Amino acid sequence: MATADEQRARPQPPAAEDAAASPAGPGERGSDPASAIARVRLRAPSRGNRRLETLLARASADEELRGWWHLAQVNSERLGMSDHSWVHVQIVVNIALRLLRLLVRGGTEPAMVADHSMRERDAEVVVAAGALLHDVGMSIHRTDHESFSLFLAERKLRELLADVYEEPERTVVIGEALHAIIGHRRRGEPYTLEAGVVRVADALDMAHGRSRVPVGSGVVGIHAVSAAAIDAVKIEPGAERPVRVEIEMNNSAGIFQVDDLLAQKLRQTPLEGQIEIVAAVEGDTEKRLIREFRL
Repeated sequence: MATADEQRARPQPPAAEDAAASPAGPGERGSDPASAIARVRLRAPSRGNRRLETLLARASADEELRGWWHLAQVNSERLGMSDHSWVHVQIVVNIALRLLRLLVRGGTEPAMVADHSMRERDAEVVVAAGALLHDVGMSIHRTDHESFSLFLAERKLRELLADVYEEPERTVVIGEALHAIIGHRRRGEPYTLEAGVVRVADALDMAHGRSRVPVGSGVVGIHAVSAAAIDAVKIEPGAERPVRVEIEMNNSAGIFQVDDLLAQKLRQTPLEGQIEIVAAVEGDTEKRLIREFRL
């Protein structure tokens, strides 16, 4: 059970231990940069991990990083996408930490332990670092934004982790975080548990159509309709596998999000076979998402 301090540390939204409903990210177009980054309130439960606490605190206070998150959201809105702001970042950080901790509890060993003889808490730093910076390249361009994220993130992580780690451990942590960043792309081929966690966590920010263009924007297609069909995502310990993900849908169209998008992110990662995913339509009737569709 979470301590009182961990309960207070949970972001609102979302709950750190529940990837359920959360509003779309704040609109950034038309906002002056100083006002936009002043709204950032990034929180996640560190569970006494001092290095993770330092990383999260420094990231939250870093004006350049907050500026990148602001620009990522501006570009997202230019393209009609729903959210790549700091809200998305916060959700992904919390989901990623939740996944990692459940996997470790279930006996899965992170690369930081298996390959570098470091600690599980260092794996948490790698996962948080990758999640914090996985989309900063969106501040430059959507196309190939994962690669753009790499050259922005390398310097920034050296700043954020200065005096947190000594060399060569700092270079190892940064390298593994960069691997997690590039691994979240569609064909990223993550080699490590930590990179797979960031990849899947990014895909699990799907509740209430957050991950795609909402139907209300007037853009009607399978991405928009299927995203609108997702009501909530819950991440719990599994009975047969370390993690159970329950996806509540209001319409069967949400299966596209699960089968095409989430499953694609999960396949060929070290998490494959470690997570049970169950998607179900709640209630006896399905919500009507659109009246008609024409070509």
